[in-house]
Amino acid sequence: MSGELGDAATLARIAEARSSAATRPCLDALEHKTFAALLRARGSRGARPYLVYHGDGGARIELDYTTTLDRCARRIGVLRSLGIERGDRIATLFHNDPEVPITCFAAWAIGAAVVPVNLGEDDERIAFVLGNSNVRALLALPEYKARAEHLTAKAAGGVQRHIINAESEAPLTLEDALAGPAPEPDDEALVVFTSGTTGAPKGVLLEQRNLLVDADALRRWNRIDEATRMMCVLPTHHVNGLVVTLVTPLLAGGSTVLCRRFQTADFWRAVAAERVQVVSVVPTLLAFLLEDARGAEGHDISAFRHLICGAGPLTVELAQRFERRFERRVLHGYGLSETTCYSCMLPVDLDHMEHQSWIGAHGFPSIGAPLPPNEMAIHDASGRALLEGERGEIVIRGVNVMRGYAGRPDANAESFAHGWFRSGDEGFSLRDKNGLPFFFITGRIKELIIRGGVNISPLEIDEVLNGIPGVARGLAVGFENDWYGEEIGAVVLPDTGAALDEQAVLEACALKLPFAKRPKVVLFGDEIPVTTTGKYQRGKLRPLFEAWRKTQFRAPAKR
Repeated sequence: MSGELGDAATLARIAEARSSAATRPCLDALEHKTFAALLRARGSRGARPYLVYHGDGGARIELDYTTTLDRCARRIGVLRSLGIERGDRIATLFHNDPEVPITCFAAWAIGAAVVPVNLGEDDERIAFVLGNSNVRALLALPEYKARAEHLTAKAAGGVQRHIINAESEAPLTLEDALAGPAPEPDDEALVVFTSGTTGAPKGVLLEQRNLLVDADALRRWNRIDEATRMMCVLPTHHVNGLVVTLVTPLLAGGSTVLCRRFQTADFWRAVAAERVQVVSVVPTLLAFLLEDARGAEGHDISAFRHLICGAGPLTVELAQRFERRFERRVLHGYGLSETTCYSCMLPVDLDHMEHQSWIGAHGFPSIGAPLPPNEMAIHDASGRALLEGERGEIVIRGVNVMRGYAGRPDANAESFAHGWFRSGDEGFSLRDKNGLPFFFITGRIKELIIRGGVNISPLEIDEVLNGIPGVARGLAVGFENDWYGEEIGAVVLPDTGAALDEQAVLEACALKLPFAKRPKVVLFGDEIPVTTTGKYQRGKLRPLFEAWRKTQFRAPAKR
């Protein structure tokens, strides 16, 4: 393992980042330290519902705990028939489906790891993931049989292929299924590959303790208990969908609604019909729901408590507009696959004025206070801690930090250079009246626009763009410019019927931004590219501004 992750010095820094004394009590307090222990305990839930599935065409399937655990036991039988043992890895070719938690829980119960495949990726990249992660088998839903055959033939290492057929799986009790070597908390559980937009994807290695300790923190922070029903509308190949809305309710003994896909028209109907209390979303989904704001009318959403929102840039304007329209709080948070999932979040028990202040009084909506499994700080490039209000890199250490990047000692050496995990995100922190630190993200360090040697946060400009009447969504984009190195453009999606032109946008920006930070070019469109997890892909918009590469933009003369 040391060769896979790095040299002795790198391993020591990784260990330092993962063993913070301040966060160790969260691991010690876990009631169930492995998924095998958790599944055994959940057998007592019996006929209580665990999962309600909303498929295409109005299909609805409900699984209680007994049925879920029975199917997990049968799936363990399938894995064992494929020769899968503790320490092995399997890949999954699934869309959002009940087979996702059944297969993941089955694998984790015997100490095997899951490599979830993003169906939206091309076959070349998926084949890279399969080969790079050394999976022993690829499990696929029946509709992906042909693709699974193609991928396993293409992947190196002789990956086995299994097409799910739950009806033909042999009966097996959970106790019989769990016979054999017992998993340990530090057994590998998940290998999640980053998007790899600037190079080959990196495999994030997460252990059972990572998943369980982060889910336990989310359970406590959001007051999820056995009476709580959550809802998953995000893709389950990502840690947000998996950890927040599948593992967390299992840990709490509660239930969850798993949606085949997010559909604006069905969102509030499902929330009302299933008496959902908490949903995890990304900012783009808030924008979609606001575009169809009348969709909530006529539905009883009185049980609905709040949304968890992260995994992408949220603007003050969007958060405030959503909260005003639907009268439900947005608990803005932040985390990465490398820290399992959420690392910080706005507290649920803030009074109205405090919540509104952290959402809107500081230029960016706060991503909240650190969850107990980790510590957070703001560092400069040399690893020096910065003062309150100073901008630098968000860094994290604690018991939810990954084991490392698989087979990438170079990336591990860089990411753990100072004994903390370096996020690559720029931000700052402020303290409340009790000394609790609240963090803010101002953008990806690699996305910072460097105009004339000055770093400019695109999120600061996004805030202004999205506050302009008639703008549905706006995104600042840094593009190459011969005069300043980079200049600033804007891509704007106008509201339906809005009378908006480039000059109107430029004039609105001029009221709130100095010339150096203002967009110089505004392009209008009907779509902004996003990843499958809802993150805007600014890099894909840069080529749209190629025509202005040689243009010198001059500040208007002062009157």
